[in-house]
Amino acid sequence: MRLVGVGVGPGDPEMLTLAALREMREADTVYVPVLAPDEQGRAEAVVRAHLGSDERVQRLVFALADPVDGPQERRRRHWDDAAETVAKRLRDQGGTVVFATLGDPAVYSTFSYLAAAVAELLTEVEIVTVPGITAMQATASQAGIALTEGSEQLTVIPMLRDVTALREALRARGTVVAYKGGRRLGELREAIDDCGALDRSVYAEHLGTPDARVLPLAEVSDVDDAPYLSTVVVLPPRGGRGEQW
Repeated sequence: MRLVGVGVGPGDPEMLTLAALREMREADTVYVPVLAPDEQGRAEAVVRAHLGSDERVQRLVFALADPVDGPQERRRRHWDDAAETVAKRLRDQGGTVVFATLGDPAVYSTFSYLAAAVAELLTEVEIVTVPGITAMQATASQAGIALTEGSEQLTVIPMLRDVTALREALRARGTVVAYKGGRRLGELREAIDDCGALDRSVYAEHLGTPDARVLPLAEVSDVDDAPYLSTVVVLPPRGGRGEQW
């Protein structure tokens, strides 16, 4: 019995590793996370681009849009329900079950919660992960920038509560990546501007989809309409080649 967390990248079906594609094609069941049973999510769109209408692809409902700083009962209930479904599927039929997750299964992924719950229910299951391309990598690629150079540090912050951690990271003068900041984009941009880094910041949304936008953060005017899954990359000051601040 194997449970495989497969990173399917930021949303572009072409940003899928050969290992991820092999696992999906060879799996007995491929689960995809959704907000509602009748609604296709971005991870499913990537999977369907390769597997088509294959009946092995099944949906698991999660409270993906619920804030982590609010009540957690609904999120935990969905994790438990999904784990029960996956564990029963493995217990009854064995084989390999794949869970497709946006980005990488080791970076702010629902898979970590699912895997832990399934392992408690089914101690003999083998847990495997296949890495995927992250949103910060896709942002850097489309913006034509290097995330880090030389001895620069890289700090990744989920913008789920406030901008305190962001301000502290910006003072360290390394590269800072802010994930899931759409609900606080105005506040986020203000904090970056206060640190004098607005001209070194790139904004990205809907990566890998026809609605994708990657542009300087200073040029984003619709800060109140930014999607939850947005990414901001703030570069540190740099001099000539190989000259970091």
